Amino acid sequence: MTIFPTTLLLARHGQTVWHSENRYAGVSEVALTDEGRHQAQQLAEWAVRHPVDAIWTSTVSRAIETAEPACRALGLVPGREHDLRECDFGAVEGRTLAEFAAEDPKWAESYVADPVTHPFPGAEDPRTAAARGTAALRRIAHFHPGQRVLVVAHNTLLRLVLCELLSIPLGAYRRVLPQLRNAAVSEVQLGDEGGALLSLNVPCAPDVSS
Repeated sequence: MTIFPTTLLLARHGQTVWHSENRYAGVSEVALTDEGRHQAQQLAEWAVRHPVDAIWTSTVSRAIETAEPACRALGLVPGREHDLRECDFGAVEGRTLAEFAAEDPKWAESYVADPVTHPFPGAEDPRTAAARGTAALRRIAHFHPGQRVLVVAHNTLLRLVLCELLSIPLGAYRRVLPQLRNAAVSEVQLGDEGGALLSLNVPCAPDVSS
């Protein structure tokens, strides 16, 4: 049994140029917007206010760019983990669900009902994505026992991994976890016995109302 589990601070990358139309950006390299870069700076300021011992990102540019301000602020060199990349959405890369539904309404309906049993045509099997993402987080936890690690990755990949770690059926990920907000933090403790969710979608901007 792990006496001191690793705390993983999971963050989705900042807003991208495809965000406003909700286009699927899986393996595509999509740039951050000005708002996305602002969100990355807010994440850095959050990381300064909270203990962070290490930073890891996927190998996709939008995740790397989101983590850069935090790396500079904390003087940390980020680790890179290819298995934290976003899912490949196949035929729907760069498109919206509405566009796909107009082309193939029955497939789109099946996808909405169960996105794991009925992924998009040519897409990565969500079970494979969940397995690789979970294995990546376990490797990171092994490297940093008892520490707090900021991990910047992607919306669908992280939702699948959270389901895997929390024993939630993968096919329910879109219903149970509708969205991880850009640059918000979800805190998970990961030890030998599995994961525990401590917080979800916590905003990085300081609360100025109090």
